[in-house]
Amino acid sequence: MVLEYNSQKPFLSSSSNRVSPKLNDDNDSSVVSFGFAWRCREAIIFQMRFMHAQSFGLPYLSPYLNSLGSNFTHGANFATAGSTIKIPNSIIPNGMFSPFSLQIQSIQFKDFIPKAKFIRDQGGVFATLIPKEDYYSKALYTFDIGQNDLTAGFFGNKTIQQVNTTVPDIVKSFIDNIKNIYNLGARSFWIHNTGPIGCVPLILANFPSAIKDRYGCAKQYNEVSQYFNLKLKEALAQLRKDLPLAAITYVDIYSPKYSLFQNPKKYGFELPLVACCGNGGKYNYNIRAGCGATININGTNTVVGSCKKPSTRIIWDGTHYTEAANKIVFDQISNGAFTDPPIPLNRACYKK
Repeated sequence: MVLEYNSQKPFLSSSSNRVSPKLNDDNDSSVVSFGFAWRCREAIIFQMRFMHAQSFGLPYLSPYLNSLGSNFTHGANFATAGSTIKIPNSIIPNGMFSPFSLQIQSIQFKDFIPKAKFIRDQGGVFATLIPKEDYYSKALYTFDIGQNDLTAGFFGNKTIQQVNTTVPDIVKSFIDNIKNIYNLGARSFWIHNTGPIGCVPLILANFPSAIKDRYGCAKQYNEVSQYFNLKLKEALAQLRKDLPLAAITYVDIYSPKYSLFQNPKKYGFELPLVACCGNGGKYNYNIRAGCGATININGTNTVVGSCKKPSTRIIWDGTHYTEAANKIVFDQISNGAFTDPPIPLNRACYKK
């Protein structure tokens, strides 16, 4: 979760508390789940960290768990890599997912408010690094989460049909957390659906027998993403009725992401299904030796590193998109072409 305030750029993201080196990777632009920004037009930078806060003339948001050098006057970032909506059964370092699920991130935000007030009331230099009390209702709260919940099902020995049956409960938990954050004062929400999971090497390399579509993506796995997106959109439509004072924007990131695989040459990409930073196999991906890992090749230790031209690739590390790919997606969603209601990012804090 990411929170961005409405006077200077703030944002709060639900997937990057940055508690591990992975969370600081500049190419890891999809590690977010919840966050907020004090300034409406700056809010989206939180979550997918897509794009160039610099393009808005703004700094990145400080992670909530960063104990040194934080400045929360622009927003806060609660996101962590590998975070899920539901509490995961498989937790790093031995498992796949972050212990900071969306519920935990929501609790961290709840704790953030009185802690910020305490520091603000003390005055002095530290009070200047804390949001003002009225910022919370003016912030844009951004969410990009859900794909890891589907991944957890696939890697938990569930069939595709069984994962599908879990989607309504996952979406319900998502909505419950949004309501909790609303009850803490949030009023404006920018909520991403999930991308085409069947196009990432994590799925393609580990489920090689999956039926492929004409672009090489795992068709049935993408259909699960589409079902999640359908149920999320329906749930948000109901949430607008339940919370008439809220400005809720549903953001379709599936469509612009999938378009990258449909026509990679149009966007200047090559090897669309192959990870840039990885090692081994058709998709340059090995779940046991990911980007940055040290592996032994013929008796020599080697670090799994980047391809020569990341700007020509869609997928960074087998799961996340490259900066170049995210830039293209951001440019498309920020103008309102893929949102419901169809409004640009800089109007997301205003009800129609």
